[in-house]
Amino acid sequence: MTSNVHDSSEVAVRARRKAYRNIILPLFITSVIAYLDRINLSYAALTMNEDLGFSDAVFGLGAGIFFAGYVFFEIPGALIAEKFSPKWWLARIMISWGIVSGLMAFMTQVWEFYLLRFLLGAAEASLYPVLYASCIPRWFVARDRPRAIALMLASLQISSIIGAPLAGWVLGVKFFGMKGWQGLFIIEAIPAIIFAFILVRWMADSPKEAQWLEEDERQWLITQFEEENARKKSIKNYTIWQAFSDREVIKLCLTYFLWITGFWGFGYWMPTVLKSISNWSNLAVGWMIVIPMMLSLFFMLWIGHRSSVTGEKRWHGAIGTFIAAVGLLCGTMSNHPIWAFFFLCVTAIGIYAPFGVWWSYPTTFLSGPAAAGAIGMINSFGNIGGFVGPYITGYLKNLTGSFTLGWIYLAGSLIASGLLMLTMRRNVDQEGS
Repeated sequence: MTSNVHDSSEVAVRARRKAYRNIILPLFITSVIAYLDRINLSYAALTMNEDLGFSDAVFGLGAGIFFAGYVFFEIPGALIAEKFSPKWWLARIMISWGIVSGLMAFMTQVWEFYLLRFLLGAAEASLYPVLYASCIPRWFVARDRPRAIALMLASLQISSIIGAPLAGWVLGVKFFGMKGWQGLFIIEAIPAIIFAFILVRWMADSPKEAQWLEEDERQWLITQFEEENARKKSIKNYTIWQAFSDREVIKLCLTYFLWITGFWGFGYWMPTVLKSISNWSNLAVGWMIVIPMMLSLFFMLWIGHRSSVTGEKRWHGAIGTFIAAVGLLCGTMSNHPIWAFFFLCVTAIGIYAPFGVWWSYPTTFLSGPAAAGAIGMINSFGNIGGFVGPYITGYLKNLTGSFTLGWIYLAGSLIASGLLMLTMRRNVDQEGS
């Protein structure tokens, strides 16, 4: 395309700036709130497990059951959002998970814990596939997506930076006669419901609907979107079922399963492990977790930026999983709290690093319903790993009295994931350049 609208760098800069402000920023806030609601369980466990009499195995299973609910409704939700309205579907998700998360403050029995975790997963299902497949690709072409996704997913670390010390403080405070962990579930559920109404006013589903764009900016974005879709379809125009059976998509499913097994196995148990090796207070644990989250944030943004600049994706994704595996393995051999904390930081740096690059990859060869369905399937497999990782780690801890075997298992899963990332097709790495 050689139109002036397309070639104007000044228009492109203005359009991108507005897309970051009006698309990435609200999605960033959405993801911060989602991740706060998701990880508050790991901090609540510092006092909740003892109060309710939950063993490590019960907690690990409950943490994992979230992902069982997620998997059941992941693909249908992603397809509904793509067909109708991503922003309204996101609002529905936020209201649902806010209500269920708040209800967790009132559970007293193991079966209630399992049921509410399943319902929370069902409520949040399809959130991230909608962000990756139905929101960001309508505004950012393949070359720009690693940077845009990395910025949006900085929310994962920001939510931990905010949530860890907040959780540590809340756990020591009683609200209206409730225990700290109960107050934690309620306090972190309220923003989800409130922001759902803000989101639908702030965002637009596509450039055609965005009232905050000038006409030349709108045309530039539409042209970019149409050109990229035409380029993908000229290579292969995937149907939903073709995407599901595509060899590359199946490989991505397995890769993500292995990575997220390690990610959530580490993530849900990190506060408990840190407290056990340090004997710090809950508040101190919350503040110390800020350090690995800050380090991992900078590294993830750098990896996403570098991938956008170079166009390379495979090594930019795999290197993080290898670093995380080294951190876990070295952590099992560290008896001194300082060294154990150092390797915990190394693990966090590596385990978060690939996110921006990873979720830019499927949309280099898929678009529309095929992308939404395939990303939903990939994320579903990852969320099965989100069940397996915490549960196996808790089971092995119960069996051996130590996290060593669990950490070794998670490290092996991460290494296998990184090796699979290196087998991804090279010929899409430069697409969209």
